[in-house]
Amino acid sequence: MRAIVYSQAGDSGVLELVEREKVEPGPGEVRVRIVVSGVNPTDWKSRANGSPDGEVSPNQDGAGVIDAIGEGVTDFAVGDRVWTLLSAYQRSSGTAQEFAVLPVERVAALPDGVSFDVGASLGVPAVTAHRALTTSEDGPSRLHPGALDGLTVLVAGGAGAVGHAAIQLAVWAGATVITTVSSADKAALATAAGAHHVIDYTSGDTAEQIRDIAPDGVNIVVEVSAAVNIDLDLAVVAPRASIAVYADNGGNEVTIPIRSTFSLNLRVQFLLLYTLGQRALDAAKLDVSAAAAAGALEVGAATGLPLHRFALDQTAAAHDAVEAAIVGKVLIDVTQP
Repeated sequence: MRAIVYSQAGDSGVLELVEREKVEPGPGEVRVRIVVSGVNPTDWKSRANGSPDGEVSPNQDGAGVIDAIGEGVTDFAVGDRVWTLLSAYQRSSGTAQEFAVLPVERVAALPDGVSFDVGASLGVPAVTAHRALTTSEDGPSRLHPGALDGLTVLVAGGAGAVGHAAIQLAVWAGATVITTVSSADKAALATAAGAHHVIDYTSGDTAEQIRDIAPDGVNIVVEVSAAVNIDLDLAVVAPRASIAVYADNGGNEVTIPIRSTFSLNLRVQFLLLYTLGQRALDAAKLDVSAAAAAGALEVGAATGLPLHRFALDQTAAAHDAVEAAIVGKVLIDVTQP
C-alpha cells in the first residue's frame, strides 16, 4: 500500500511517499481503507515539532471503509463506513496512507448519506467544538436539537475549521450564535455556516455590538485567541458563563482579573483533544455523528468551509497550505470511494 511517512521532525520536506505492507488489526482494532484524509494545524505542528519514534504516518482525521476487524470487535463489521479521530496520536497510524489500523475507540460510524469529505472534516474540529459547547454550568453535557435553547454562544474566529464546526453544532442545538471575523469575505463564510450575527472585529466597538445583540451577556465563548480576546470576553459574558479556550493563536499567556471573574462564577475551560477523557470523546462521537446525519455539519464553500483538495503524493503541499493558514478545509484524496 502507499503511505506518506516521516521519521524525523522538520518542515514538509521530511514527508515521503513509500510502499508499506498492510498490517493486520490486533485485538480491539480495525483496519480502515482511507478514502479521504483531513489535514489540521495539529498535523503540521506535530510533524515539525515532535519526536517521532520510528516511521510515522501523519494526519489525525480521515474517513473510509473498514476492511478488516480484530478479535473482540463487535460494534463494527467489514464494509462499515467510518470517520476517524486521534489516528496518529501516540501511534504511527495516521490517515495519510491507504490503510490505517486503529483502536476501535478511535473510529465512529459515518452515517448513511454523509460524504467522506464531511467524515474527514469531523475529528479535530467537530470534537473540539463539541467539548467547547458542553462545559458550561448552565449548559448541557450532550448536544442535540434543543440542547442549547435559550443560550447565546460567541464563536471567536468563525471562518476557521473549529469555528465553523462550533457555529454549525450550536445552531443545530438551538443556540443564538454570534461570531467575530476579520474581513467581509470571512463574514460571508460565517454567515453561510449559519451564524445569526457576524461582527467584523476590525471596525467599531466589538463589545458594544455584542452587548446590543445579547444585553444579558453570552453564555458560552468558543475561544481561539484568549491572549488577544480575554478583555472582550470578560466584557460580554453572562454570570456562570464558560470561556472554552482551544488554541493559543495570538499569544501563549493570558492575564485574568480575579474579582470580576469569580464574582460572575465564570468558568475558563482549557481544552485539548489529545487529553480529553474517553467519556467526553465517546459523547462527542455520538453527537457529532447525529449532527452529521441531520445534515448540520456540511462542508464546502456553500456552507462556509471551502475545500482544497490534494492527491496523496501532494501531502507536503497540503501541510504547507494549512501552515500558511489557507481559509477552508484541506483534504487529501487517498483511495477511490
